[in-house]
Amino acid sequence: MTSKTPNTSETANAPHPTSPLTHFDAQGQAHMVDVGAKAATHRIAVATGRIEMQPGTLALIESGTAKKGDVLGIARIAGIMAAKKTSDLIPLCHPLALTRVAIEFEAASVRVQGATGIFCSATVETVGQTGVEMEALTAVQIALLTIYDMCKAADRGMVITEVGVREKRGGKSGEWKAQTLHTS
Repeated sequence: MTSKTPNTSETANAPHPTSPLTHFDAQGQAHMVDVGAKAATHRIAVATGRIEMQPGTLALIESGTAKKGDVLGIARIAGIMAAKKTSDLIPLCHPLALTRVAIEFEAASVRVQGATGIFCSATVETVGQTGVEMEALTAVQIALLTIYDMCKAADRGMVITEVGVREKRGGKSGEWKAQTLHTS
């Protein structure tokens, strides 16, 4: 355990001078970034991911005959709820007033990269002082985990893959779009 004398200078919560990681102060201690001086702007983030599964599992989902019910409807609600709870799950995330969370699914019954599955996209918006990338990522992950949970009795070999932020807009950094997926 490290003890230190409280630092009351204006630089106490400044980012570490040799690190691009903003969640560490000048002393290397973790802190929640101060966004108080930033202007509130319209911010949007889009994250995507997919879950690979056996063709029979996808057929169960598409036909609505999965034992646990409407898989995609429940996964959509789970993703929306997850976006709203992100700051409870990720320690240094700011609690945000989200203005929109949209979860979309697209079934890939044609084999894509050797697998069938479901693509998930989460679009999250706010008017605030910090971005919503973490909320979009959390929404996608939880939506896909919900699909896994609801279908695991039929297919324990499902794989969640290619989760990432695809675009973000708003704030000081403006617009950003992913050029490629970073997959292994």
